[in-house]
Amino acid sequence: MGIRILIVDDHAVVRQGLKMFLALDEELEVVGEAANGEEAIRRAHELAPDVVLMDLLMPVMDGIAATGVIRRELPDVEVIALTSVLEDSAILGAVRAGAIGYLLKDTQAGELCRAIKAAAAGQVQLSPQAAARLMREVRVPQSPEKLTSREIEVLRLLAQGMSNKDIGAALVIGVKTVKTHVSSILSKLGVPSRTQAALYAVRIGLVSDREVGQMHV
Repeated sequence: MGIRILIVDDHAVVRQGLKMFLALDEELEVVGEAANGEEAIRRAHELAPDVVLMDLLMPVMDGIAATGVIRRELPDVEVIALTSVLEDSAILGAVRAGAIGYLLKDTQAGELCRAIKAAAAGQVQLSPQAAARLMREVRVPQSPEKLTSREIEVLRLLAQGMSNKDIGAALVIGVKTVKTHVSSILSKLGVPSRTQAALYAVRIGLVSDREVGQMHV
């Protein structure tokens, strides 16, 4: 079964264009579309997609607010912010809301397909520009709950941009177990996304700036 995608953008021509080139990849399946944040939340509940491609600037409800609701209510659904805006406030807002990735609309088709597959596999990926800005601005959780030694191992590999499958192989545990550890890590750190957990790992010195460079697609 292909990776199920919900496209959210207030411009019909953008949605149509995305649908056309995503349809060329057999591993991807566009299951629905939405024109604003409110509709995106409703459609995400109806369709249970694997990945939401989320525009940020939309009427009724913007993409950042919608991302926050989807990540809270449907934690298994990953969100990639796909926008024409490279502003610190937009990048920070999207990632704080729980987006696993942040890509610009001028991203090449092949790169976007790779990013969708990476998000579905639980890989943290950001454009290098977005990663650099986030490193300066991200807030470290205040006195987070203590992670177990296994959770620290999972967090380190997650921060290096590894997929759930690769983390499982490296630690000789199942993908389901990896997902359970990741959920526990996010809960203990009080963050909604793997991206924020990865940035936290850099801040506390668990991985280096050099290693976090692997986070871009």
